[in-house]
Amino acid sequence: MSKYLICIMGPTAVGKTSKGIELAKHFSTEIISADSRQFYKEMKIGTAVPTEKELKEVPHHFIQHISIKDSYSVGDFEKDALRKLEFLFQKHDVVLMVGGSGLFVKAVTQGLDVFPEVDLDLREKLNQQVKENGLESLQNKLKKLDPLYAEQVDLENPRRVIRALEVCITSGKPFSSFLNQTKPERFFKTIKIGLQAPREILYKRINERVDQMMKEGLLEEVKELYALKDKKALNTIGYKELFNFMESQYSLEFAVEEIKKNTRRFAKRQMTWYRKDSSIKWFSYNQSAEEIIKYLQLQIE
Repeated sequence: MSKYLICIMGPTAVGKTSKGIELAKHFSTEIISADSRQFYKEMKIGTAVPTEKELKEVPHHFIQHISIKDSYSVGDFEKDALRKLEFLFQKHDVVLMVGGSGLFVKAVTQGLDVFPEVDLDLREKLNQQVKENGLESLQNKLKKLDPLYAEQVDLENPRRVIRALEVCITSGKPFSSFLNQTKPERFFKTIKIGLQAPREILYKRINERVDQMMKEGLLEEVKELYALKDKKALNTIGYKELFNFMESQYSLEFAVEEIKKNTRRFAKRQMTWYRKDSSIKWFSYNQSAEEIIKYLQLQIE
């Protein structure tokens, strides 16, 4: 029998964790988390980490396994997750991967494009240019060095522009020439399940989740992390808004509303990413696990 990685995907707050646990129980298997915000041991409440009860129901991997002080990239996750899958597939024919970080799922299931190492001094220099002269000069430079990618990329996103430029300058080749490389074959087959909900229901679930996080002590968690607020991992929804409250830029009520608004926007971006993937089989958030299992059993040899 072939080995299968079942990916449970969908926007934040749609119910991936509970559905993933139901499916994992049916297949008597384990779960790899592909939620990049749940990797960090210091961030629990604001990342909606599965509860102690949920973690006991099914073995989970890559939940709170690193520190916000650590450097951990999508490439690191790809290598670590593939090693873990090699081990898990010795015991199981089916393993689940659950999480809304689309790029991390793609890294494990398909592999990433390989880019040349870049000079960190160059990155700093380009960042400084943006601060001093604005983004337009770098946009024009990218249009000159890689007109093809300049047409595709969000030119208003400085991080994307700088990333493309540093590769162009370091390699002497267009950034676009490194895209869509032939990917390595995986030692498993992938089945992607998407969970979706009508917008008004999803937004209601998001708002309720944020309120619940605040009741559970999100503000106290953020206060404990304030000294580390410049860490990249903490530049995330739920934390940065409350840092602004602590610095008297926001009232607490406004900070909470901003968390809700920014989470709703994040969910919208997630769905935009998923819609590009025609291999995802979509189910309603409130469809039973049994209905999903029936579909999966038809796909599994």
